[in-house]
Amino acid sequence: MFVSDCRREFYDVIVTQRVLLLVASDVDALCACKILQALFQCDHVQYTLVPVSGWQELETAFLEHKDQFKYFVLINCGANVDLLEILQPEEDTFFFVCDSHRPINVVNVYNDTQIKLLVKQDDDLDVPAYDDIFRDEEEEEEDSENESEGSEPSDKRRRFEEDVIERTMKRRQRREWEARRREILFDYEQYEYHGTSSAMVMFDLAWVMSKDLNDMLWWAIVGLTDQWVQDKITQMKYVTDVGALQRHVSRHNHRNEDEEHALSIDCTRIAFDYDLRLALYQHWSLYESLCNTSYTSARLKLWSVQGQKRLQEFLADMGLPLKQVKQKFNSMDMSLKENLREMIEESANKFGMKDLRVQTFSIHFGFKNKFSASDIVYATTSLMENIEKEGPETTNFIKALDSLSRGNLDKLHQGLDLAKKQLRAIQQTVASCICTNLVISQGPFLYCSLMEGTPDVKLFSKPVSLCLLSKNLLKSFVCSTKNKRCKLLPLIMAAPMDVEQGTVIMVGIPPETESSDKKNFFGRAFEKAADSTGSRTLHNHFDMSIIELKTEDRSKFLDALISLLS
Repeated sequence: MFVSDCRREFYDVIVTQRVLLLVASDVDALCACKILQALFQCDHVQYTLVPVSGWQELETAFLEHKDQFKYFVLINCGANVDLLEILQPEEDTFFFVCDSHRPINVVNVYNDTQIKLLVKQDDDLDVPAYDDIFRDEEEEEEDSENESEGSEPSDKRRRFEEDVIERTMKRRQRREWEARRREILFDYEQYEYHGTSSAMVMFDLAWVMSKDLNDMLWWAIVGLTDQWVQDKITQMKYVTDVGALQRHVSRHNHRNEDEEHALSIDCTRIAFDYDLRLALYQHWSLYESLCNTSYTSARLKLWSVQGQKRLQEFLADMGLPLKQVKQKFNSMDMSLKENLREMIEESANKFGMKDLRVQTFSIHFGFKNKFSASDIVYATTSLMENIEKEGPETTNFIKALDSLSRGNLDKLHQGLDLAKKQLRAIQQTVASCICTNLVISQGPFLYCSLMEGTPDVKLFSKPVSLCLLSKNLLKSFVCSTKNKRCKLLPLIMAAPMDVEQGTVIMVGIPPETESSDKKNFFGRAFEKAADSTGSRTLHNHFDMSIIELKTEDRSKFLDALISLLS
């Protein structure tokens, strides 16, 4: 059931209870969690936080805690499956689900008692009508054998014939209704996509309660930027949501423009920025950032000798000396930095990079520390998917969560260093895949498989890193191929998951086109292909388009996908 008033139907209900927070492992979920934690701290709400990275962990966490808790808050997990069927909870257990995954399962939408959905109502949800999906079972009435008084055998036969016709009609109507229901559900559940960021939904709650702080606003911005960096939402949706947040930024940070009442330089300041689309460039050298940003790397084709020449021409066109470009951005000459964005944008237009600047936000912690929202997304993602083992599984989650607080700048800088390694690894892998022609057209889709022993292959056993790699590879492939048909195809990417158990992780990415609506049909296709071939797959991720598969079953699984999608 959709919650229309978050404050009354959600927050006022749980504020006096003990609550279990189940939080998915993505940056948007972490940001929503931080906002909710801050609200809980204001009102002294008792809660326990459990990170969950997939359905198995969600079930385990629920089974472990169901006796102590009656109220569960699920962030970025749980909306797109039938929760009651998976968890089998008691009738006095309540779930509040704040999840950006779409489509939302119809049973969750129409359950009025136990499941409350915290989603933005103006998202295009297109939920089918109740009567098209659910039907009250009509009890078949037993025909009474008793004849009515004075009835003749001919009357009895006529009544029997009418009864048979009526039953046949009812059966036919039911069959037609079930066929229509299957069609409606197929259309509704066919594509997977994302709605409004969960962090924005939580920030709206804080705003309605007049408890919104600058920190919460920053987390909402980072949550939205995560969706944009991961390519989960359309450019139109991103610009619309940026506009909504920009109004809040003006409201919270207007004092910085008034010199008489200006805040101390040590205070947190958020500013709207029309910034460069270059990853981590303020914490790196401009040269490294240009080489390791997917947008510039794909447009300049930096994996080829010709591409490297184009990069040199691009820098020469801007009039930037190599010595300046290759040193840390902070150490560049002030005279160059002042007009850098305009210079880069002007030259980028000549080199076919028309969208090199993008609407975003930046934050200043005091005089020295300035971060753009995408910097935080890259750093937090890298901390969460860090492959260097440092204690239990949840250590990475806690570190990533801590890095979002302004008091933990050391963790944030550690995340930025890891992010640079990750971006380098992604670009090197993209270059080697294209140069060695590892991307193969399989008919209805492109396919690329990383072999065991490839450099950095361990990093790509993690879902977010593999998705980033796949999206960057598809962008680069579309720029490099001359085959017009291949430019319109989606991509399936596979990487080794666990060598000992013989499993691979596989992800499906929708086609890279200008008008792409970011809807992904691979989730349903993977399920059908696995069912039809009996492949040993594990659909454990909250994104349905990511699966784990036994290595021996890969070829028959792919054959089934090709015949299914052809």
